[in-house]
Amino acid sequence: MIDIVLPFALILSLIFGFWTGFTDAAYATAGIIATRAVKTNQAIALSALGSFIGMVFFGSAVAVTIGTGIITEGFASGEVIIAALLGSLIFDFIFSWIYALPISETHVLVGGLIGAGVAAGGFEIIELGGIVSKIIIPLITSPFIAIIVAYLITVLIIRIFINQPAAKMNRNFKRLQIVATFLFSITDGTNDAQKVMGIITMLLLYYGFISEFVVPFWVIIASYVVLTMGVIFGGWRIVKTMATKITQMQPYQGFARDLSSSLILGAAALWGMPVSSTHAANGTLIGAGLIRGSKSVKWGTIRNIIWAWILSAPLAAIFSYTIYHMLQTIV
Repeated sequence: MIDIVLPFALILSLIFGFWTGFTDAAYATAGIIATRAVKTNQAIALSALGSFIGMVFFGSAVAVTIGTGIITEGFASGEVIIAALLGSLIFDFIFSWIYALPISETHVLVGGLIGAGVAAGGFEIIELGGIVSKIIIPLITSPFIAIIVAYLITVLIIRIFINQPAAKMNRNFKRLQIVATFLFSITDGTNDAQKVMGIITMLLLYYGFISEFVVPFWVIIASYVVLTMGVIFGGWRIVKTMATKITQMQPYQGFARDLSSSLILGAAALWGMPVSSTHAANGTLIGAGLIRGSKSVKWGTIRNIIWAWILSAPLAAIFSYTIYHMLQTIV
């Protein structure tokens, strides 16, 4: 069955990468679209370029965490990966496309791997220590860190330019926001592409095509290409949610938000922590918006997003667990 299972698992991994880029267009471009610093098509081109060249600046630490830090190496079969990815994609499609909510692909992927892994080998194959230290703690803390960092950077900008006319300041920050968005796209792209790299390398290691967990160059290229293609065709309903339904932004706030996101995601990529781009992007959006008071943030939308985050990993795990057992009756 390897002739069927492995190719299907590899194709599904690339589809997951495309879908991640498709939904991630919202995270990297929402701020610059909301402030009208550039036109929509220009924002997408900027994000796509940044997403692709992320591979030049970062290694594969996140890929190693995904590939070795969630389930035991000997259980990453094609059936497990297929079940994990199908469970993740089903949940993600329902909430991110039907309900237009910014879902964390990191959450759903981790939940999917855990659910499929438990179905295949029980709870003993779950790398609990690595999941807690490298995944759960960063995922829980990153939104709060993002809020604080973005708020502080926004305050600093206001203090520095307090005597400058608002119109002139925002005109200058429209240009600076282009740079910040580009940096955000680079760090966002490398985090997301490395998750795909980790999945594919798990498969290659399990089936004996490589002898140790080292990401092949063709896997790096393929992962970044599918992610970038997803960004180009990005999900605009999610852009609308993030650009208009959370808070209204001025260019200086957009710059603070994008710069904060790039700092958080860049640090996470270097440390091998698969932090959610969704968490970072929404947290910095809230932090930059709070400079004008709590009423400037649309908390009803935030509540819906938080509930989607809470449900992501458990429901993806349940979906993947069920799909694995269904596959066992077919394969």
